[in-house]
Amino acid sequence: MARYGFDHIHLRSPDLEATATWFRDKLGAEEVRRVTGEAPRIDMTLGGLDLFISQSDNRVAAPPVSPYNGIDHFGLAVQGLDEAVADLKAKGVAFTMEPKQARPGVRICFIKGPQDITIELLERTPA
Repeated sequence: MARYGFDHIHLRSPDLEATATWFRDKLGAEEVRRVTGEAPRIDMTLGGLDLFISQSDNRVAAPPVSPYNGIDHFGLAVQGLDEAVADLKAKGVAFTMEPKQARPGVRICFIKGPQDITIELLERTPA
């Protein structure tokens, strides 16, 4: 059987620069490269995750309203959730769920990214 591994998340944005800036300024993503030409794209890395952000145009449908079928959100592991929450709030990031204990050893919260992308922050500690 073939073996699979995670490679990247690919986002489309009507404002490529603003979306890349949000991920850099709010979550500390680092720009890796820029692709120019017919299909502009900014490639970033965020906590070991490859994040590709492409410029969308009028052929791209509007994002769905959550909750919906398909990919609902992506999760980022964080150590020091309370500190991260305070930092993100100071940066004006909107929270759709405040931190809560999901189960023993796991605390979570949800933030709203560009184009209403839902991002979960998880802190795992020994239960």
